[in-house]
Amino acid sequence: MKKIPLLPRSLHSAILLSALALGIGLVGTTASVVAHADDDDPELAFNGHCRECHAFDKGDNRIGPTLYGVVGRKAGTVPGFDYSESLKDSGITWNEQNLDQWITNPNAVVPGNNMGAIFSGLPDKKQRALIIKFLASDTKKKTGGN
Repeated sequence: MKKIPLLPRSLHSAILLSALALGIGLVGTTASVVAHADDDDPELAFNGHCRECHAFDKGDNRIGPTLYGVVGRKAGTVPGFDYSESLKDSGITWNEQNLDQWITNPNAVVPGNNMGAIFSGLPDKKQRALIIKFLASDTKKKTGGN
């Protein structure tokens, strides 16, 4: 039986390192594709930007009030939550347009509000749109809309 010559050690190491780098690159690419697959998920946008302070369950006030049913609700009216006077007196009824403005910069919409002291706004238009889509989803369920 004829022996097949082995590759020189340095070439063998180079091939092994190249294969390893390719494998790591494929894993990284797969992880990136999976991560970006959820870029359009409204609930993930809400969880990533709002969930730290707000819940989406009826009656579950946290640092901020529950956002359940926020679309169509008068600002500053969730029972059991201590709102700033400026928000209670704002006269705002939440809709998609003013929620977008609010999430962009709460202080520009209602100066002196409590949220603006800890959240300066979300500049990413796509993320805001996804959050608002999520917030509107429970309102549509309650009213029978789509």
